[in-house]
Amino acid sequence: MAEKTIHLEIKRQANPDAPVVWEHFEIPYRPGLNVISIMMLIAEDPRTCDGRGTTPITYDSNCLEEVCGSCAMVINGKARMACSTLIDNLEQPIRIEPLTKFPVVRDLAVDRSVLFENLKKVQAWVPVDGTYDLGSGPRILPQQQEAAYPLSECISCCCCMEVCPQFNDATGFVGAATIAQVKLFNSHPTGKVLKEERLRALAGDGGIQECGFAQNCVEVCPKSLPLTNSISDISRDVVVQQLKDLIRS
Repeated sequence: MAEKTIHLEIKRQANPDAPVVWEHFEIPYRPGLNVISIMMLIAEDPRTCDGRGTTPITYDSNCLEEVCGSCAMVINGKARMACSTLIDNLEQPIRIEPLTKFPVVRDLAVDRSVLFENLKKVQAWVPVDGTYDLGSGPRILPQQQEAAYPLSECISCCCCMEVCPQFNDATGFVGAATIAQVKLFNSHPTGKVLKEERLRALAGDGGIQECGFAQNCVEVCPKSLPLTNSISDISRDVVVQQLKDLIRS
């Protein structure tokens, strides 16, 4: 009886200017493997199906438990976290590609710095005045904590941006993850000091008006964040802020 194997097709690119190639691998089957485990097994003996020697696959990963968000890639046509995607749940051959909306660095590693530029654009942080002790902050009711906590679980994986039809070079749309963080920090007693600035940033180019509400983001989010609710709420807040600014002018 032939040994059961795992067949993979992996899209590779040595550098951003190099040609794209597909390499095929076969790995002896083991139960319970995830995609990252497969990458590690390939690295032990990097040879393609035809016995040709190659290099280990380049990819990003860190926590291996769906916390850091770094191992997002396209697996069988769907944006997923490689650490929590089990081989036993995938159809073969398993086709693995880098995220398509971001510049390729090498193989499956991409440059997702656009997300962090967007977060800086909307000032997605709680401001502090210096490094000295400011004393206890405002009390937050348990109900408010429960409402805000899901938004704090964002792992910056960019899966929501990958599947968003509006996230592209033409629109410059900031994406659902950034909008959700605006809602999170605008609801914080200290963070909301920058609420107006954040809403004005989302009223500009690439802001919330670019969202087509396709809802792909909420379907693919590995942490099940309430992204569409956040978009709806912040869209309303942006309109209210625009009206306030119009009245003041």
